[in-house]
Amino acid sequence: MALVRWEPARELYSVQHELNRLFGTFFDSPTGAGRRGAFRRWIPAIDLVEEGEQYVLRADLPGLSEDEVKVEVQDNVLTISGERKSEREERKGGYYRVERASGAFSRSLALPEGVDEDGIEAHFDKGMLEVRVPKPEQRKPRRVAISVGDAAPTLEGKSETS
Repeated sequence: MALVRWEPARELYSVQHELNRLFGTFFDSPTGAGRRGAFRRWIPAIDLVEEGEQYVLRADLPGLSEDEVKVEVQDNVLTISGERKSEREERKGGYYRVERASGAFSRSLALPEGVDEDGIEAHFDKGMLEVRVPKPEQRKPRRVAISVGDAAPTLEGKSETS
C-alpha cells in the first residue's frame, strides 16, 4: 500500500472549485443585473460549414422576421445583428419564470482574404438565417524569369540568345 501525503490546502481548493462551478451560473450577472425580472443576454446559435465552393453560415433566430435582422460586410468582417423583443407582462402578487432570453445581439466573423463581397447571399425562412459566402479563388504561383550573368532573363533555364 502506497503512502499518500494529505494536503489540506489542495482539498480546500478542490471543494472551492466545485462550489464555484456549481454556483457559477447562479451568480453570473445577467444583462441589467440587480433589477427584478432582468433577462439573460441572448446570443443566437450559429453553424459554419463548408459546402463545395461556398462557406455556409446558418443562424437560429426564432421569433424574428427578416426585417429585424441585419447582415453586413465591412473590411472582410461579416456581421449579423438584430434584436428580439421581450414579450413580458407585468404580474403583481405572484412569481413567474422567464427563461427565454431577449435583447439586442451581434455576431461577427472574419472572412478569408479575397472573398467577393458582392457574391455573398442571405436567405431567411421560418426563423433560420442562411448566409452563403463564395470561397476566394486560390492564387496560382507565378513563374519568375531567372537571368544568368549579363544575359537576358531566361524562362525554364533557356536564355533568349540561344
